[in-house]
Amino acid sequence: MAPAREILIVDDEVGIRELLSEILQDEGYRVALAENAGAARAYRLRQQPALVLLDIWMPDTDGVTLLREWGASGLVTMPVIMMSGHGTIETAVEATKIGAFDFLEKPIGLSKLLATIARAFKSAAAKEPRRVSLAALGAGAAVRETERALEELAGTRKAILIVGEPGTGHDIAARSLMTADAPFVALANGVRFLTNPLSLIEEAREGLLYCAEIGQYAKAEQKGLAFLLTKLEKHNVTLVATSAEPLGNLAAEGKFDAALLAQLSAGAVMLPPLRARRDDIPPLIERYWRESKAGERATPLLASLHPAALTTLTNAHWPGNLDHLANVVENLLVVRGEITPEHVKRLLGEAAAPNRAVAPEITARFFELPLREAREAFERIYFEQLLGREQSNMSKVAEKAGLERTHLYRKLKQLNIRFSRRGEDPAV
Repeated sequence: MAPAREILIVDDEVGIRELLSEILQDEGYRVALAENAGAARAYRLRQQPALVLLDIWMPDTDGVTLLREWGASGLVTMPVIMMSGHGTIETAVEATKIGAFDFLEKPIGLSKLLATIARAFKSAAAKEPRRVSLAALGAGAAVRETERALEELAGTRKAILIVGEPGTGHDIAARSLMTADAPFVALANGVRFLTNPLSLIEEAREGLLYCAEIGQYAKAEQKGLAFLLTKLEKHNVTLVATSAEPLGNLAAEGKFDAALLAQLSAGAVMLPPLRARRDDIPPLIERYWRESKAGERATPLLASLHPAALTTLTNAHWPGNLDHLANVVENLLVVRGEITPEHVKRLLGEAAAPNRAVAPEITARFFELPLREAREAFERIYFEQLLGREQSNMSKVAEKAGLERTHLYRKLKQLNIRFSRRGEDPAV
């Protein structure tokens, strides 16, 4: 749970200080008290409260003068709400000009007090620079640059288009833009654009609307998405769309609206493929190992890898990117003892002889398992090798496996093998 935000109450009347303190503490805030401008000045030099309730008329220094002092010293880094029992419009206007968020007239109603504080915190949060973390994708320079690009776009409230090869982390990147206490509406497809797209914008008001894999949208769904782009600013909604397919190619083929692509391209961010950031691969391997069933084993995966095997993994092409890497690491579970480059190459589908048998260490492991688990282990390795050999081209994998495409998808999901449904040509 996040720590309670602290509000500084500055008022020379002890009754006002105690009443406001009791109300705000009941609402879950921490409270600091200052009986005059001098005490408030000393407190602000020591620390920064989340918000200040500042009385205008005080015996030593009036609140407007104190606010002006803080402004000149660069200390108005939090919302300041002025209070007065006999203030004037001129005083309120002057206070807001020099940095006050709002002005409350005493006696202050409870609902108005809490509503003004809530608006002040919301306004302050909107002005803060957004922080985006893509640690789940890696920690190298390419990932950090992608974080910075997303942070810049997040502050503009423009539509954001996240593109890149299959398996590069589209969903992770989109969800990294979520903010606490703001609506998040995720669409797995474009069906809702066919019925009432305005209901979507209302649902996501003041928050984020996430449209996954828009390259798969039908023409009518694309039209609904284009319509919604014109409503984002009015409803203060950030739209995030993703695509693992080359939308430019789809537009050239007449399958994707070129005008819609032009609009979205202004906020496009490209996710780097795994082969473009090979320094991230060893730590990702270790993390996937820990997150798998192997996390129960004491030995870290990197300690079990022959150095040449780690080099093979690091230098692989990885057409399926993060999903491909995670699946290969999962399949290394069946290897007993040291993992060699040959083990890795077989799992990557890179063995020199295409019909070469699976390593004896792996087949021996099958006989230690119940039939059902052995069959599943074999099928996982079989399909991983096939995916690697065919570079995740699902049409070719289905043909080689002798399965219908729909049956292949069901089988891969059943085996918990990650794949990208539309990643037919990952090199494009």
